[in-house]
Amino acid sequence: MTAAPVAVVGGGSWGSALAVHLGRLGLVPRLWARDAALVGLIRSKRENPWYLPDIPLPETLSVTSDLAEALDGAGLVIVAVPSHVFDAIMEAAAARLGGGTTLLSATKGLDPERSRRMSEIASARCPALPIAVLSGPTFAREVALGRPTAAVVASADPDVATALQHRLSSPEFRLYTNRDVLGVEIGGALKNVMAIATGISDGLGLGENARAALITRGLAEITRLGVALGASPATFAGLAGIGDLVLTCTGSLSRNHALGLALAHGKTFEQARGETRMVAEGARTSRSATALARQKGVALPICQEVAAVLFEGKTPQEALATLLQREYRAEEEPLPATSAPRGH
Repeated sequence: MTAAPVAVVGGGSWGSALAVHLGRLGLVPRLWARDAALVGLIRSKRENPWYLPDIPLPETLSVTSDLAEALDGAGLVIVAVPSHVFDAIMEAAAARLGGGTTLLSATKGLDPERSRRMSEIASARCPALPIAVLSGPTFAREVALGRPTAAVVASADPDVATALQHRLSSPEFRLYTNRDVLGVEIGGALKNVMAIATGISDGLGLGENARAALITRGLAEITRLGVALGASPATFAGLAGIGDLVLTCTGSLSRNHALGLALAHGKTFEQARGETRMVAEGARTSRSATALARQKGVALPICQEVAAVLFEGKTPQEALATLLQREYRAEEEPLPATSAPRGH
């Protein structure tokens, strides 16, 4: 009996790396990429030369630019597209997904229009389907190379999370389960903003003390907003919180940190964005997160200054001065009251 294919929606580096991992597990990945030219290159070269060069894709992988073809018969659909197109992809996919399909979001970001998390969008488009999210410290190239990685699969239904854990784990790709979907998604989204901040700091030559301070105070901001939305504080001490934050703020493969470096070296956001095919999710997330913070009455000073540099013409030096001139305060501060169930 032929194994049911696993659809991976998104032909970028992360979607391609997950397809490599699926092939390593003996599963049958079916990769969807929007660009027909990229699909042709993947078919001819058996690698993704735009986003994951020099890493062979599994022999069992098929690739298409036809979304209906990619989804046909798939029992598991992994969505790994940029956050700003997630809703449009889910809208197009919804009518093509059968009742036995599980949706797994591998996208880290917030909807730029309404600041929604990806699981909220998926639930709205496919209310009858089980939904989970994948997050944690996972550079795509290292996952594709089979280097040891630990990540989190979260779902409001623990049976769904456990089933995915057993299906997708391997000795080199260790998955932990979590019921705090909200916290896992907030951690995965906002760490990208903090990585831009640390990239700016590193680009300005502010030193390792400054980087450590930004990571630590960045974690405080992420936790503050997450708890105000209904997340568990403990989630941010785990892989989807401090784990992903440290990797993205310090790793050489971090596209968000690279964006911060470019900004510190005098490039505008538009100039930096035009130099790469990769999407730095933290840019749009900085706006979405500050909008959420205003709704909840939560202070996100680092996030706010990153957004100001990206979209309001503020220089990195001016943003730094604003942060350094903030009033002194106690490190320990009461967490805001929660406002939503943690599994939502």
